[in-house]
Amino acid sequence: MSKYRESLPQLSEKLFITDSGLETTLIFHKGMELPYFAAFDLLKTVAGEQQLKNYYRQHAAIAVENKAGFVLESATWRASSDWGDLLGYSDIALDAINQQAVEILADLRDELETPDSPMVISGCIGPRGDGYNPDTFMTAQEAKEYHAVQIKSFASSVADMVTAMTITYADEAIGIIQAAREENIPVAISFTVETDGCLPDGQSLQDTIERVDAETDSAAAYYMINCAHPTHFEQKLYTDASWLQRIKGLRANASCKSHAELDESTELDDGNPVELGEQYREFKQKLHQLNVFGGCCGTDHRHVEAICKSTMAA
Repeated sequence: MSKYRESLPQLSEKLFITDSGLETTLIFHKGMELPYFAAFDLLKTVAGEQQLKNYYRQHAAIAVENKAGFVLESATWRASSDWGDLLGYSDIALDAINQQAVEILADLRDELETPDSPMVISGCIGPRGDGYNPDTFMTAQEAKEYHAVQIKSFASSVADMVTAMTITYADEAIGIIQAAREENIPVAISFTVETDGCLPDGQSLQDTIERVDAETDSAAAYYMINCAHPTHFEQKLYTDASWLQRIKGLRANASCKSHAELDESTELDDGNPVELGEQYREFKQKLHQLNVFGGCCGTDHRHVEAICKSTMAA
């Protein structure tokens, strides 16, 4: 049975941190191969599962040391049918691996959670297409049908919620929310933006969030921004507009490069962890509802530690 599905603790004002750039950490720091950026494929071996557990422990330790909450995000960003097909996974095998990804997080929560550091298990969902350069767009109904399979896997597990990361357009977000609502599991939506602060489809973050809320009766637990550098979206957040209150989390990239530039990079740009932490602190000071903080591409535990300390002091 899930522990926090009926009452997500990060909906309070308590600070929660997440992990960092899982895939880039494994590829560039651990020297691992991840075909199609699919970290879930590691779960098929004992050694791969251990690598993931070590990664989570390192980040969770930061939360415990600082008495912050922690969101355990499953390594399943690419564990949906299109990507699974490319890696030779059947529907049955994908369901099993999504369940397995949650089970290891439940074991880690039993091991690491403290009264001061509640740990929420989130089933991670990624976009159907490329998170940097979407080339196909679904209707909301098509997105609902596609993502419902993975969401059902999480809903039947002990996951407390699902989080859709690096979403690039409104209709996909709407479909995900509709599928999650039918399964009675909370959902957070995290959008990515380009260097101009707009989504890859050209829509503004404000227009996208307002449309998604309007068409889903504001059913998402909250929204986030991920896979973009703070300099790409900071001007969009420094206003008093009411829609900003729906954004509770940030998972920024370490690099200020564009998505196109990162796609072509053969070396890791890990930026400056201290500087990134200070940028988060400024966000927290201006947008007090922000309380879920982590990293994305290029970040690792150093960035999360700097972010945690900076936002706690904000």
